[in-house]
Amino acid sequence: MANEENVTNENKPEKQTDNNASDNQQKKQQPNRQRKPQTRRRQYNRRRSSGPPKKKGPVFKKISVVIPLYNEEESLRPLFNEIKKAVKPLKQDHEIIFVDDGSNDKSLEVIKNLASGDNKIKYLSFRKNYGKSAALHVGFQEVTGDVTITMDADLQDDPAEIPNLIAKLEEGFDLVSGWKKKRYDPFIKRTTSKFFNYVTKVSSNIDIHDFNCGLKAYRSEVVKSIKVYGELHRYIPVLAAWEGFKISEIPVLHHPRRYGKTKFGISRFFKGFVDLITVIFTTRYIRRPMHLFGFLGALSFLLGLIVNIYLSISWFVHHISLSNRPLLFLGMLLIIVGVQFFSVGLLGEMMVHNAKDERDYSIKDKN
Repeated sequence: MANEENVTNENKPEKQTDNNASDNQQKKQQPNRQRKPQTRRRQYNRRRSSGPPKKKGPVFKKISVVIPLYNEEESLRPLFNEIKKAVKPLKQDHEIIFVDDGSNDKSLEVIKNLASGDNKIKYLSFRKNYGKSAALHVGFQEVTGDVTITMDADLQDDPAEIPNLIAKLEEGFDLVSGWKKKRYDPFIKRTTSKFFNYVTKVSSNIDIHDFNCGLKAYRSEVVKSIKVYGELHRYIPVLAAWEGFKISEIPVLHHPRRYGKTKFGISRFFKGFVDLITVIFTTRYIRRPMHLFGFLGALSFLLGLIVNIYLSISWFVHHISLSNRPLLFLGMLLIIVGVQFFSVGLLGEMMVHNAKDERDYSIKDKN
């Protein structure tokens, strides 16, 4: 009996151990059973939250199209139809602003007829011809959209490029200029434009190919910040870039002129040089004139001083007479001109110092 009890007692712990092991396995399995619904729920929620990608709405709510024109009566109606065709798929509010630069044909009459049938059209008409820069300046003041498109009225700029320009703006740029990679203009116009674009690119350090393309897209803050006057419409990208805006360009289609003839003659060749000098001075040195005049004055003064030192050495050492040396007058003239440049620079600095204004600074954001 004792042996049986011992055997029984010895077997009992083993059974308990087996029971405990099975219990532990059940306990380990139970949490897994409880976690599975939670895991499935989380996975379902992730799939539900990710879902199909939501479509973003348009970045710009309203498009303003500004068209300066001079004697373009034949092209206005086809241009209007093509613009409407281009902006319709965008499904955004829009306005078309015609700026008549003192036309002496029936351009204004055509615009009024178009405006009578479409309330999206605005127009302004100058009493005389002031130039493209003046027309753009006034048109920019009238825009109410948050993106502005400019184009010429001669149908050489293609309105179908409007969505492409806006798409490029949406990448984060402030101004997008068109690049007429293949141009349909007379040889002289193409050649002079290439020359001006190259000189402007080197002078401004802005890497675009076509500064004077009429087809451009702007954010609203750009058109409200830059001042276009005289003939500076050719250098709007330069003016915008030196205000701190981001500039880009895209190739655009260019068409041969359908009606009339170009309004720009040989005089634009000479005006371009003067305008380039004006742009460089007004953007780089208008608030620091001493940097320009001081440099020119120092250079002139230094050259004159070197010339006079050379002549003085020749007179003292080699006993060369200076009475018949034109170089002496050149050295004196360079020194006098250098002093004058310095004086002009100092006067400019005094004027800038007394005319400081916070509105001269381009502010990106403010709270």
